[in-house]
Amino acid sequence: MKTYLAKPGEVVARWWLVDANGKVLGRTATRIADKLRGKDKPVFTPSTDTGDFVVVVNAEKILLTGKKLDDKFYYRSSGYVGNLKSASARKMLKERPEEVLRLAVKGMLPKNKMRPHLLKKLKIYAGPEHPHSSQKPEPLNV
Repeated sequence: MKTYLAKPGEVVARWWLVDANGKVLGRTATRIADKLRGKDKPVFTPSTDTGDFVVVVNAEKILLTGKKLDDKFYYRSSGYVGNLKSASARKMLKERPEEVLRLAVKGMLPKNKMRPHLLKKLKIYAGPEHPHSSQKPEPLNV
């Protein structure tokens, strides 16, 4: 019996809609990462993009458990000496709520050349409106 390997042209990508209102960040990011990779499909192949598109709305209303709002920090640097910037999760949710969820999903994807390609299939919006209604995304229960 031969092992089946999915080819990129054979896989049909579906669109999913996730409402992040009142959802926990880590649990939501895990489900989104699995959908982006296609791990729930029987034709899943690790070296091929077999995943779906995911649209997330209400990213500004996502929850962090415990004391993470004040204890969790996000760091970025330009590479120059003394240029390390940090922001707490509370500040990031206030200023750039889409980036909090994007970084959580990014950390759960494989660290290889497919990660940037998979992240392009993730569409995150802070409010309840999104421009992908013509793709008819199906609601995803998280």
